[in-house]
Amino acid sequence: MYRCIKVNNRMYLPELCGRRGMSFLLNYVTNQFRPLFEQHHDCRFFKSSPSSIADKNQQYLDDCKKKKFYNKSLPEMHNHKIKNQEVKQKTKQQQQTLTEKRVEQQASLPSLPQPTLPSPSNPLLPTTPSTPSTPSTPSLPPTHIPYDIDWIFPRMLRPSGFWYVVSQITIFAVGLFSKIVLVLMNKTHVYNKQRLIDAIGKRPPGTPLVTVSNHYSCFDDPGLWGVLPMRYVCNTFKIRWSLAAHDICFTNIYHSLFFMYGKCIPIIRGSGVHQSAVDLCIQKLKLGEWVHVFPEGKVNMTKEEMRLKWGVGRIIYESPRVPIILPMWHEGMDNVLPNTEPYYLKFGKKVTLNVGKPIDMNDFIEDLKFRGVKEGVARKLITDRIQDVFRKLRLETEELHRNRFL
Repeated sequence: MYRCIKVNNRMYLPELCGRRGMSFLLNYVTNQFRPLFEQHHDCRFFKSSPSSIADKNQQYLDDCKKKKFYNKSLPEMHNHKIKNQEVKQKTKQQQQTLTEKRVEQQASLPSLPQPTLPSPSNPLLPTTPSTPSTPSTPSLPPTHIPYDIDWIFPRMLRPSGFWYVVSQITIFAVGLFSKIVLVLMNKTHVYNKQRLIDAIGKRPPGTPLVTVSNHYSCFDDPGLWGVLPMRYVCNTFKIRWSLAAHDICFTNIYHSLFFMYGKCIPIIRGSGVHQSAVDLCIQKLKLGEWVHVFPEGKVNMTKEEMRLKWGVGRIIYESPRVPIILPMWHEGMDNVLPNTEPYYLKFGKKVTLNVGKPIDMNDFIEDLKFRGVKEGVARKLITDRIQDVFRKLRLETEELHRNRFL
């Protein structure tokens, strides 16, 4: 462009005009003297067309009015930006403090009581049928592990030849000891014993077996298997895989080796159904082996009716082949090994073991999978059916055990 502009016989220097004056000057020139500029080609002082310059000037003025910078100098505009940033930071800090207060208030509130399911022990509760909902899986707190047990699972999943040799020695010694204590030194009677023997030795090849029973004493496993013939109780290829508490049986290297070769799987109580012990049980059922589960989850010293843990439901539901489910109930094992100090084995006590009928869940599980029922709901429904069988079997066994004292 040219350095000088002549309007009405006056020369204007763009360098001496402010931004505001320059914009109005350009608008005046383009609107009033446009024909003169077109006639006199020597008076061209912009490379672009006057119309586009006027549009740009007007757009710039509109933007300045919107941003409220029309009458402000550069230092004032800079201070205005700083103030805006400070206001934004203050609002963010206030929002953070409000969220922290809300979290503290929610944490301080007491937990609401959860609704209980209707049960025969509480007949006052409503028994209206309702569709099962997916059980919530809250984040579980970390469980203290006194001894690292991660090295045990790979050895149990793929046992070596040496593992089987040591396991056979361990199973033979423990099985013989259980048979001496339960059969020779105590008065044990087994009802429907042939059901257990047929399920162990006469089931079709590749068919898995799941036995479930109550847990009244620490000697329930391996003591209960002392009623079996020697070809089963002292054979590591025939005897069960059983779940054992990690904080009782796997506290050091020596206990861990003994229970590992005794085919006991360490389970971390309180870590939910998705853990390595439950996965290993499913793998053993895939191979057609026998897995025993105490669905109460602990030694029931008070002998109250407890809600069964859903881990047994997951083991059965996720097994590639629906296993034979054999329920059992026993009475008197807490007299053989009491749950109070001193923990010594007693002799001459009466023990009653009642083996129930196998629970047929083939059609039930197939229907759940066909309808696409969620896994959490399916686990609960399977566990509830086992609990219903437990109630009837318990009443029957208690009566049989009571009649032995008459």
